[in-house]
Amino acid sequence: MFRRCVRTERAFIARRCAPILLFLLGFLVLVPRSRAQLTLGPVTVGAGVRTSFVHTDTDGSEATDKFPLDSVRLYVNGPITEDKKIKFMFNTEYDGATNKIGVLDAVARVELSPKFNLWAGRVLPPSDRANLAGPYYNNHWGVYTDGIQNGHPSVFQGRDNGIVYWGDFAKKVKVSAGAFDGGSADGRNDVIGAARVQIDLWDPEGGYYLNSTYYGDKNLLSIGGATQVQSGNTATTVDFLLEKKLANLGVITVEGEYARYNGLGGYDATYRKSQGAYGLASYIFPKAIGVGKVQILGKYAKADFTHGLTPSYNQKTTEVNVNYLIREFNARVMTFFRNTNFTRQRPDSWVAGIGFQIQM
Repeated sequence: MFRRCVRTERAFIARRCAPILLFLLGFLVLVPRSRAQLTLGPVTVGAGVRTSFVHTDTDGSEATDKFPLDSVRLYVNGPITEDKKIKFMFNTEYDGATNKIGVLDAVARVELSPKFNLWAGRVLPPSDRANLAGPYYNNHWGVYTDGIQNGHPSVFQGRDNGIVYWGDFAKKVKVSAGAFDGGSADGRNDVIGAARVQIDLWDPEGGYYLNSTYYGDKNLLSIGGATQVQSGNTATTVDFLLEKKLANLGVITVEGEYARYNGLGGYDATYRKSQGAYGLASYIFPKAIGVGKVQILGKYAKADFTHGLTPSYNQKTTEVNVNYLIREFNARVMTFFRNTNFTRQRPDSWVAGIGFQIQM
């Protein structure tokens, strides 16, 4: 009886309020266009999802087959002023590992010119290319599994709360520097300082966030270096990207990174220091098959973990992808095999599967 009464009451309220709602909608339609834009602005809304099937085989354990929902993101962006020099960005992330939704980005953006931009709020600090690209804009599926890429401390998904300046100079040099909340990222109350310098010798890369590939839309030869510092502890990375479209012969990409975490960040908190490097190469075949193109990719990485209570060890990671690119980052199917070996501490394992990524 109670549920029925509630539903009847809601229907009654809806009938009584319908004329009022229609009046309000009519009023909004009649508001002058300029005033509506000033209030709301041309807001853009988007979304992305990454989901997969993964077979995992770990030494000493039973093999598993899972269908994880790896990530779901909602994007909201829009200008605050008519000249579009002050903007707002708000993005959310569903984390499949925790089954929770968190604030990914919440940024007040002041963008006065290519040389002067200030972002404040929750944002990616200056760091390596892999972090500034994120999983949706990296070239391979198994990003952040090698003990090297983006080992920086963070609040959530590589982000931290703080403020960052960034600027593009002569379309060749990109500079960024900022200060971030250490307590939120690693429990230490000292501020984390972060800076990055990048040189683009061929085509320029505009904006703050990056890709690890442009699928042939750019010819790139880029070298970047970043450092984060907190109370004498450091995290330092150097990354390299070469991408070349070979006329009608396809697209080649070569990517690499060296990282050294000295008391700040790293993939194993029981070891004070870690360092390592990886190399990645990919090739896109020029001829489309159906609605997309085929890409093959290989990656090898080695990371060393030292200065711990137990003996040092290293991790070696090999990954192979065969990808089907339908609409680049907005629609791609990625088959992957990844083998991970440790000299001690952890069991060896390999995973194989297929991943789907869609964005709009």
